[in-house]
Amino acid sequence: MSLAPLRRGLSRFGAAADFGQQLRGISVGVPSQSTDFFSHVEQAPKDPILGITENFLADTNPNKINLGVGAYRDDDGKPVVLGAVRKAESLVCGQHKMEYLPIGGLKDFRDYSVKLAFGDDSPTIKNGLVASVQSLSGTGSCRLMAEFQNRWMKGSKVLIPKPTWSNHHNIWRDAGVEKAEYRYYKPATRGLDYEGMMEDLDSAPNGSLVMLHACAHNPTGVDPTSEQWAGISKLMKTKKHFPFFDMAYQGFASGDCDRDAGSIRQFVADGHQVGLSQSYAKNMGLYGQRAGCFSIVCDNPKEVGAVESQMKAVARAMYSNPPLHGALLVTTILSDEKLKAQWYKEVKEMADRIISMRTSLRNELEALKSPLPWNHVTEQIGMFCFSGLTGDQVDILAAKNSIYMTRNGRISMAGVTSKNVATLAKAIHDVTTK
Repeated sequence: MSLAPLRRGLSRFGAAADFGQQLRGISVGVPSQSTDFFSHVEQAPKDPILGITENFLADTNPNKINLGVGAYRDDDGKPVVLGAVRKAESLVCGQHKMEYLPIGGLKDFRDYSVKLAFGDDSPTIKNGLVASVQSLSGTGSCRLMAEFQNRWMKGSKVLIPKPTWSNHHNIWRDAGVEKAEYRYYKPATRGLDYEGMMEDLDSAPNGSLVMLHACAHNPTGVDPTSEQWAGISKLMKTKKHFPFFDMAYQGFASGDCDRDAGSIRQFVADGHQVGLSQSYAKNMGLYGQRAGCFSIVCDNPKEVGAVESQMKAVARAMYSNPPLHGALLVTTILSDEKLKAQWYKEVKEMADRIISMRTSLRNELEALKSPLPWNHVTEQIGMFCFSGLTGDQVDILAAKNSIYMTRNGRISMAGVTSKNVATLAKAIHDVTTK
């Protein structure tokens, strides 16, 4: 009888035993040495406006005032949902599936949006010269434009007004586009530095993309006059600059949607191809719905098809497709003449309250015999007032009076009410005269 099979079996058993001992020496599921992928990541700086809100909420003073947030409030300091929006909600809810929108978004939403911007009777629209996609509000539109510029306007700079909404710098930086600033605000007059702006636009490289606020410039509230817009358009045409308008406040600035779109329509009438960002956050109060439209005026319908396809290609990689609900609300309002008229009335009421608070604040300051001029409070327009307060003065207002605003002295006029305007004026008077 051969013993070979027995020896082979014992050999296998011994190998299994050795392997079992090895397993007992291993802690299963716990790596022997971890790799730290993120130890080098630094804490990002706080958003200055969010920091203001945090400080405001932590303040126990019952008479505290928040002038930092860029959202509309009524005369009781409360958030507002427009009646037209509530009505649209009642018509929309339960009537639609929850399917994906196309990459370009809801077509009716885009069509009504560009009509609101360029005008119902715009030849540019009638001739099929506008490429558009639904976007994630104004920020999303700007980000799409910046990425489109990086891909298809190679070598061009973006010229950004000084100052501007701080996120503009973040958006174009992240898109890898070279930035430069042009003069816009003149501290000495608290108005537009028109001469400086024209000089900077003239000296910039031909074919630059110029970022423009269509109305209610943020943070200054300073807009060019109609005559100045015409001069800017003429110069930019000569320099072959591409105008990109960020329009976050149509209707909210003056109370008139057509008037607030006047700058864009001027440029289109002058033969410019323009880019446009639209947002319904402020003028419809749809802050959390992220409803916006990004459009580009092209030279011919064939170009529209190519440009729009590339706009969609950019959007596809960023967020695939936009949200449905906000777009349905906007479309329902703009497609119904009765609801649209109600919205026009309500947006004018919001604008008028802001304008009235500007008048009240100026009157209160002048009644205190302030030696400083306060005419800029009423000459500026829109949600924000560039007060002229210094950073140190802003800090004193927060510490002593529980009044919060950004350190550049920007006041959100939506936070000013008939109940707190006298208190605000007295605090500003004290900090600017002592």
